Amino acid sequence: MKRIVSVWLIDWPVSVRRRSLERARRPASPPDPVLDPQNPFALILKNRRGAAVIHALNPVARAAGLRRGQTQADALAMIPHLLCRPADVAADHRALEALAIWAERWSPSVSLDLSGDGLEGLFLDVTGATHLFGGEAALLALIRNRLAEAGATARVSMAPTPGAAWALARWGEERDPVATDETLSDLLADLPVEALRLDERTVSGARRLGLKTVGSLYAMPRAGLARRFRDGDVIGLVKRLDQARGHSGEALTPVRPPPRYRVWQAFAEPLGDVEGVEMRLPELADDLSRALEQDGQGAKALTLTGFRTDGETTCLSVRMGLPGRDGTIWMRLFREAGFGRLELGFGLDALMLSADLTEPMTARQDALESEAEARQAESLAALIDRLTARLGEDRVLTPEPVDSWIPERAERLVPMLGRTPTADGAEVGRRPILLLEPPEPLEDPVFDLPDGAPARFTWRRVSRRIVRAEGPERLSPEWWRPRPDGREMRTRDYYRVEDGEGGRYWLFREGRYGWDYTGAGDDRRAPSWWMHGVLA
Repeated sequence: MKRIVSVWLIDWPVSVRRRSLERARRPASPPDPVLDPQNPFALILKNRRGAAVIHALNPVARAAGLRRGQTQADALAMIPHLLCRPADVAADHRALEALAIWAERWSPSVSLDLSGDGLEGLFLDVTGATHLFGGEAALLALIRNRLAEAGATARVSMAPTPGAAWALARWGEERDPVATDETLSDLLADLPVEALRLDERTVSGARRLGLKTVGSLYAMPRAGLARRFRDGDVIGLVKRLDQARGHSGEALTPVRPPPRYRVWQAFAEPLGDVEGVEMRLPELADDLSRALEQDGQGAKALTLTGFRTDGETTCLSVRMGLPGRDGTIWMRLFREAGFGRLELGFGLDALMLSADLTEPMTARQDALESEAEARQAESLAALIDRLTARLGEDRVLTPEPVDSWIPERAERLVPMLGRTPTADGAEVGRRPILLLEPPEPLEDPVFDLPDGAPARFTWRRVSRRIVRAEGPERLSPEWWRPRPDGREMRTRDYYRVEDGEGGRYWLFREGRYGWDYTGAGDDRRAPSWWMHGVLA
């Protein structure tokens, strides 16, 4: 039996605004009047017609007779001292996503419920996990109390379907109602028809026919209901009824893909420093390693998530080039990444370690002569993992070949993590490891026409006399790829040269000498000499 928890976050935009004001408040500054729960307060949003209407309001304003959708002018006429602030729908959505990640402490699959008119909330799939929290009733009480401590007033319920859980959380009379397959229809029967998540037009049509409760729809002919309440831009009445009763499926999209492997631990007292987090991580690593070993899997990406007491989360992630399940290596990578990056706030009351990316690990027998090579490859992979954890994946790079013979286009830098370094033996020593970008001009070159290497040139204010030279290596322009500066690409002749001091250089002449270099073609300008790199 599926177990879905629906969390209705009452006055969620107001809660988000209050929390943001509390965080932005300076100790010496007077508190914002909005923070006083005795003051009527409303968030204002412009509707499609451009009129300013109430988007959300606190309980004091609601008790005074105000309602959502009421114009701001009417509200101020009723309550002249009403505090009005502009609504920030985008900030409310971001806060809801952050709360959904925080709620992963109870379920790996948490989805957003973006119902309008102040009915937004969360869906948690807790199938098979309620016994970890003392049962279904205990779990609902725990969720409600923890949200209250975090500053969010909520109503919660549990049912076999998202539609039923949603209806009971918002329209149920009992506190923390729980529905099973046997009691589902009876609990829904007395709820108003609005509990089926219908649009206003469908609700009005159903009430005109005397269909005021969900139970009144049970005995109605389905064909007649389907014809009268056809599906349009929104889901129709029959579809919503079937979803609530479990006769039709309803897919939920988690905020984050649920990890297949995760372990977590809750604490009676919050962890207030990174040393406490580091002390408890080895136990989590051992538990996760055993779970991976049972399935023959290895982790390539790990995330440590800390659940803060104020309803926020803090994360630290590491990646590995090869799959593994050694807890000591994981600990070393997290230390390299830096536990200090975790923002603990007022403390963490739970930790979760999840394997975000896994691959099969199979035992293999290597030849004895390749044992040294295998150890060297493993050591190199471990070094890359540590450097990546400390510096970041975008800082540890390796060249990757590109389909081009122009040197500055022949390769690009990509993250080294998960890649095997390769070297082209034919090019070692023939081209520089690093190119000068852009190439630097040579001054006063002395050379033999038409294709001789320079005998002397000045580079970086130092005159160099060449004693050995090899070349030319001619590279034709890629006419289908224009230069970044818009200039026409010209033929290049590359030379490897060595000066009297032992310095070895890779330089080229752009353009060709000949009878037509001032005429048509790619040689309209006089050829020029450039330094492109220093050879090892």
